[in-house]
Amino acid sequence: MESGQSLKRRMKSVANIGQITKAMELVAATKMRRSQELALNSRPYAYGALGLLGLLSGMKDVPLPEILHPRKIERTAFVLMSSDKGLAGSFNGAVVREFERYMKANHIDVRDAEKCSFIAIGQKSKSYLERRGAKVVASFNRVGDFTKPAEAAPIAEFLVDGYMQHRFDRVMVFFTTFVTALRQDPVIREFLPIDYGAIKQSIEEIIPRAGRYSEYAKSEALMDGEREEYLIEPSPKDVLAELAPQLLKIRLYHAILEANASEHSARRVAMKNASDNAADLSESLTMVYNKSRQAAITTQIIEVTSGAQSLQQ
Repeated sequence: MESGQSLKRRMKSVANIGQITKAMELVAATKMRRSQELALNSRPYAYGALGLLGLLSGMKDVPLPEILHPRKIERTAFVLMSSDKGLAGSFNGAVVREFERYMKANHIDVRDAEKCSFIAIGQKSKSYLERRGAKVVASFNRVGDFTKPAEAAPIAEFLVDGYMQHRFDRVMVFFTTFVTALRQDPVIREFLPIDYGAIKQSIEEIIPRAGRYSEYAKSEALMDGEREEYLIEPSPKDVLAELAPQLLKIRLYHAILEANASEHSARRVAMKNASDNAADLSESLTMVYNKSRQAAITTQIIEVTSGAQSLQQ
């Protein structure tokens, strides 16, 4: 049986780990609530932006910027969005598995630098892509727990510039969308070229079916044909050339907010499970320690009794 001192050291270590995981759970819960608030509050604005983008992309009589025009796909940029830190349960693994399923289903070799470019958002995605031998053309770390629009702007500008300069002809983004505190789903979205049908699907998924923001689903009529008239000055071409990239930034910003909320939710659940496991292990070690002490006391009593009996004889 393990010695009492060794058991006490293990009990102390488990108790310390339990305190750390409990503290991390509380921090993650606070960040999760804040990230959820940002993501939910951004949904009405994202809905309006995506709705306007879909409306403009469906117009036939207005000159549209190049990022709204599809073209022959020869090279694709893949954006993999993960966290900078670990201890988030299956959060990063879920995105990676979704990415691998997509690449396998479409018979794409990540090492084919002629047809693929990879952009990593988060240190974990960068490390994964480098291990797979993929060419990472850009990486963005420390986007922030509570991302501001200015932090998402460089990423969107890099994607738009690459598309405009024909470095790639399509942009696919892999990220995790927040559903509930216990459920986060990895998704794949085509960000460029901007497609009306893809925008409509994004809007339908952003708006909850029930709750605080469900009333925004009433604008479905806008997507189905009821369109307002716009007076664009100084010219539709100049205004749309500036507006389209801004609307793309909004869409990317919302995706980052969803991923942040999902990350903190997953970390909170993981730390709660770790704290519960530490408490169970501490209880088991305490029982083993008590049994060890009882056995040692019983052995000592037997030795004293045997010694006394020997002296009497």
